[in-house]
Amino acid sequence: MKKENWRILTSKEIYASVKKPTITETIRLNRLHWFGHVQRMEGNGIHKRVLYMNLGTTRLRGRPRNRWQDEVREDGRIVGGEWWQEKVHNRGEWKKLLKMASNGHILHTPME
Repeated sequence: MKKENWRILTSKEIYASVKKPTITETIRLNRLHWFGHVQRMEGNGIHKRVLYMNLGTTRLRGRPRNRWQDEVREDGRIVGGEWWQEKVHNRGEWKKLLKMASNGHILHTPME
């Protein structure tokens, strides 16, 4: 009877074989989808007010935690370069940009 060699696969190897976006990529893409949707909304609805709301509280001491807007800004810069905010208002161009990011795994952050 021949014994098979088994080994544990790393996360990189699994994601490379499955060819699906990682959970981090999925979260980043969904965040950008929602941001684009809210940005294109007409007027000053509740969604836009909440997006740009300033609570007026002081932040805790130490290293500041990333805010949602900081994360969106970083994701947008990764996907669309310096001019990503101008592309948000053109729905077709925005969808094309996010589709390209999804297919090319642009938002991938290296796993250690």
